[in-house]
Amino acid sequence: MLPQLDHRILIRPTGEIALKSKQTRRRFQKRLIECIRDALHSAGLEFRVKSEWGRIFIEVSGQGGLEDVARVFGIASLSEIEATTEPRLDSIIEVGERLYAERVRGRTFAVRGRRSGSHSFNSRDINYDLGAALDKYGKVDLDNPDVTVGVEVRNDFAYLYSDKVPGAGGLPLGIEGNAVALISGGYDSAVAAWMMLKRGVALDYVFCNLAGGAYERAVLGVAKLMADEWSFGTRPKIHVINFEDPVRHMKERVRESFWQVILKRLMYRAGERVAREVAAHAMVTGEAVGQVSSQTLANLCAIEDSVAMPVLRPLIGFDKTEIVERSREIGTYALSEKVREYCALTEDYPVTDATLEDTAAEESQLDLSILDAAVTSRRVLDLRALDATDLVMPYLYTTDVPRNALVIDTRTRAQYKSWHYPGATRRDFWDLLRDYQSLDHDKTYVLYCELGLKTAQLAEKMQKGGFEAYSFKGGVRVLKEYADKQVSS
Repeated sequence: MLPQLDHRILIRPTGEIALKSKQTRRRFQKRLIECIRDALHSAGLEFRVKSEWGRIFIEVSGQGGLEDVARVFGIASLSEIEATTEPRLDSIIEVGERLYAERVRGRTFAVRGRRSGSHSFNSRDINYDLGAALDKYGKVDLDNPDVTVGVEVRNDFAYLYSDKVPGAGGLPLGIEGNAVALISGGYDSAVAAWMMLKRGVALDYVFCNLAGGAYERAVLGVAKLMADEWSFGTRPKIHVINFEDPVRHMKERVRESFWQVILKRLMYRAGERVAREVAAHAMVTGEAVGQVSSQTLANLCAIEDSVAMPVLRPLIGFDKTEIVERSREIGTYALSEKVREYCALTEDYPVTDATLEDTAAEESQLDLSILDAAVTSRRVLDLRALDATDLVMPYLYTTDVPRNALVIDTRTRAQYKSWHYPGATRRDFWDLLRDYQSLDHDKTYVLYCELGLKTAQLAEKMQKGGFEAYSFKGGVRVLKEYADKQVSS
């Protein structure tokens, strides 16, 4: 049995929904209610939902729900209902005066009434009569009031409220079909994905991993935020593709000046393969004209030629500052800020005016079965099912020492002198925990201690700070065995 549900919220669907035909509007509002239910269920709330033509009412136990529902696409605004009364003008005036007299005392106010149904009064009567009743406590200011008193009359009830919270806008998620979004964890791809979600397009994500576990963890954090905070009504998945072999193969076969363009073509091809498998209609990217060398107009044409499905670029005309500001609004900024850039494979004069012919000639040197193998062996994760442990533990440890990694021994000086990994430097654990930001962000770090537990704590902190850092699993004993094997091989 549900508890007493005394927290009530009035939801106004977006104007776009109201402009649809009756049949389409009914379908859109039904989908919107499904998404609202998912948002409330995800927040762990007990609730009831009531739908009327053009309005949705929810009752929630406790004092939650407003912020969660405000992130559901398809909602123009929400208001917490502060009182309900009979749809009679005298009752509205009596309740409104009692509820708002002290709130407007010595302040400016305005009354905004709306009426739907058959009644003996209209919206103007509400505004005038309730405004007159409150005028003895405050002063009417219709342009810039301190307090706005709202009244919504709907057939059998009148609802009173004093605050209107903006909704997410757009269209109910999933109403416009499915797409896949290429995601790198940076500002652009997350904002591009959000803009397509807002237009009612349900998304799965494709992540082409160029840099190992710490990078994957950072990207999963961004993608999970998008899934948990903005994808109500869907269960988005992320397809994690290890791009190490395709990149190595490309570098061996393709001229360096074409690396950036060919890399993006390979990512497009990977995204299209996944999209076909999950019956998606299009692919979404975060590209904007002129932002980097691969995003000149000529290069975008050469890249898009690699696939046969629509490529949606909602940021195509955005400035970087606009994109970053939008990332702050949707909540991905803090996570994306710490994600390192791995797509820039060369600084030596990358091509900026690639032609289709030259690009195709370069790509013809590749064996695309290597890409096919990478896509086939991908990992698929249900983002909303991941918990904090899933996002931390698998990415803190390493069982090998990557080429060119800097190895740091955090044990005592005596232990370091007794044995240390060849080429390792020694840093005091507590000093490093405090001063790790002074390290080079462009390096990869392998940390070790007696058991690998203290350095796991340090690796987590460094990863959150944008470093590619790992703790060697098993500590110094296992690292010794690893070093011995490296020497014998």
